[in-house]
Amino acid sequence: MNIRYEAISTDIARSLQNGDPDVYGNVPERAVSDGSRIPCRHCLKLVDEGDEYLIVAHRPFCNLQPYSETGPIFLHADFCERATPDAALPDMLNSPAYLVRGYDADERIIYGTGQMVPTADISTYAGSLLADNKVQFVHVRSAENNCFQCRVERD
Repeated sequence: MNIRYEAISTDIARSLQNGDPDVYGNVPERAVSDGSRIPCRHCLKLVDEGDEYLIVAHRPFCNLQPYSETGPIFLHADFCERATPDAALPDMLNSPAYLVRGYDADERIIYGTGQMVPTADISTYAGSLLADNKVQFVHVRSAENNCFQCRVERD
């Protein structure tokens, strides 16, 4: 199964980088990276030490329903280029493991798909989930805090 990793849209990133409120109506918080694993969900790269980043509430779903999880994400404070959808594992995914799970066409979790997956095995596991037509997309989320990292789709 050919897959591609997808970052959040440029429209969402620019809105937040321009100071518009997040999904909770809060103004994005600003912080300065200390160089320790601050992943930007738009360029899918780590924020360099000394660079400013935003902390915002993000809901990576189109519809409001019980499975539409909202949580914190980080973005470069300055404009960055959206990561090109690609089959290569994004560089920012550098923790030992991530939570990977599938969602159906109604954006609901498909029970039994969620697993903690070693980082090196994410592409294989996401591909196996997407081989099932019930799975419309996959989320990669942090193993420690369940934060959305990126989306995986069929290519």
